[in-house]
Amino acid sequence: MIRKFLVSRHPSLYQAWPDLVLTASGKLVATFMQCVHHSDRSYTAICLTESLDRGRSWSEPRKLAQARGDTYWNCARISKLSSGRLALVCDRVQAGSPSPRQEIFLWFSDDEGASWQGPLPSPARGIVPDKLLELPGGRWLLACHRTSPRHGFLEELAWLSDDGGKSWSEPRLLAGKEGLNLCEASVVPLPDGTLVGYLRENSGQGWDGFKAISRDGGESWQGPYPVPLPGCHRPVAGMVTDSQLLITYRFLQGGKGWLGKWTQNFFAALTDLESAKAEERSQQWARIMPLDYDRSPVSDLGYSGWALFPDGEIYVVNYIVDDWPRAQIRGYSLSLEDFSLPSSNGGGENA
Repeated sequence: MIRKFLVSRHPSLYQAWPDLVLTASGKLVATFMQCVHHSDRSYTAICLTESLDRGRSWSEPRKLAQARGDTYWNCARISKLSSGRLALVCDRVQAGSPSPRQEIFLWFSDDEGASWQGPLPSPARGIVPDKLLELPGGRWLLACHRTSPRHGFLEELAWLSDDGGKSWSEPRLLAGKEGLNLCEASVVPLPDGTLVGYLRENSGQGWDGFKAISRDGGESWQGPYPVPLPGCHRPVAGMVTDSQLLITYRFLQGGKGWLGKWTQNFFAALTDLESAKAEERSQQWARIMPLDYDRSPVSDLGYSGWALFPDGEIYVVNYIVDDWPRAQIRGYSLSLEDFSLPSSNGGGENA
């Protein structure tokens, strides 16, 4: 059974775009953005909150960084490295010109989020980064998107580091194709070393999500390939068993409207390794489950993060307006059993 919890809300400020990590000691640490509104970033703050009881209650949020005016913090992500060190990455946008400056900064914590070092600059240029991802061999991968100077559509780039961030590669094209707005990648290392980057397609038409595949540690990427997740915005993907992946995402159906009319649903999808590596849409399988619905007339939701506990509990954070005047952060507890009920007669297509 899916259970919902309040993570954070504010009487006068928007709280949105959360992410989540489970520390080595079993503590949940969430980050999210505080701002005036989705469409007003004249004030922004990167916030952190933590839970010692598996997301049932949360600490008072504290601010990691703030900005006012034309320069604003946009969308933070948080991850755990193999050493137990936490890494937080966020894009900073300097607006007010025809070509806004878009930079990606890093913070690190060696005490499970109690204190942080940063912001530290990175070579990445763009917006809405993925988590700082440590691959099994120790390589770091940092991805974000920009408008392509070649064809004018959105494209996703990735930077690689083999020395813990001391030096970085030139950007690799993770995904880009004229006619598609590919962005907001979530890269998943599969057990055999294959990397799969799930992508939002941002034309607003309700089209499928896409993915790109790398078999050489992120040096080169093939695709983009369609994924049978229609209207998939801001996918957040990861392994939940040795053979299954979970993807949480906003469902955008397309059509008329913008904020408040365009999206009300938050979904989770379960898929498998064969589907993740398949290049044809018809060779991929997904079981899609609704996680939440935004009842507000000015609905806005669907950037998420999630963590898997050793006992199989999955905890998700998402932002949603719903029963509050402005966006709030909500938590969800679920398990893989929520995707299907056991059949009393053994199941089957005609059961």
